Amino acid sequence: MGAWRAWAPGRETPAAWSDWANGGTGGDAAVTSDSAAAPAALPMILRRRATPIGQKLIGAALACGDAARTARYVLASRHGEMTRTVGILDTLTQGELPSPAEFSMSVHHGLAGLLSIHTGNRAGHTALAAGADSFGYGLLEAALSLHERPEEAVLLLYGDAPLPDGYAAFDGAEERRTLPLALAIALGPADGGTDTITVGTVARPDTDAQDPPASTALDFLRFLLSGAASATSVGARRTWAWRRGA
Repeated sequence: MGAWRAWAPGRETPAAWSDWANGGTGGDAAVTSDSAAAPAALPMILRRRATPIGQKLIGAALACGDAARTARYVLASRHGEMTRTVGILDTLTQGELPSPAEFSMSVHHGLAGLLSIHTGNRAGHTALAAGADSFGYGLLEAALSLHERPEEAVLLLYGDAPLPDGYAAFDGAEERRTLPLALAIALGPADGGTDTITVGTVARPDTDAQDPPASTALDFLRFLLSGAASATSVGARRTWAWRRGA
């Protein structure tokens, strides 16, 4: 694992996330170290093209340094920038046409494309949506990308926000409690040391197929930052497992 950056309301800096992962409250207001500096504001052109959750995800990616400019992207999100899609639907119901800019950014991989244009990154990207297991499958896709091309670093991007009013019934109660969340993690080839993480997964029985009780993305981030030797997370249709070391 390489650089990482995450954002959630009240937890916007590495210091706050590390405090949270190790049992603290994780609030930025309580963290005063130099490492808790707020991330730099995005250029206006990116703020204009991205929704609030999209801005946080791009900001997290850019905070990972060289990875944003050189690594392959894997973008995972259950709903993507759903507020944009709902806005387009509302515009159509009023008998109007959506703006070309809104329409072009409504595809699921729009943020990855916007980021790659901004950074001049031509390494390519993959975008996926897998319900409440989106983060788990995104991490698995990133790991498989590294296995396929060990010489190419991968930047995993995950971001989701609660669905807009009128669609909230399609979110699980626990899922809404843990959102919004944006996370970027740079991954490189395994070196056999303690920074090497093995990813595993098994299917849950069909009778257990339901919204998970927790956020797999948050479970992984806690594992990553706490230094734990291993951890598991119960997803909607898969149970995810991670282990440190070769």
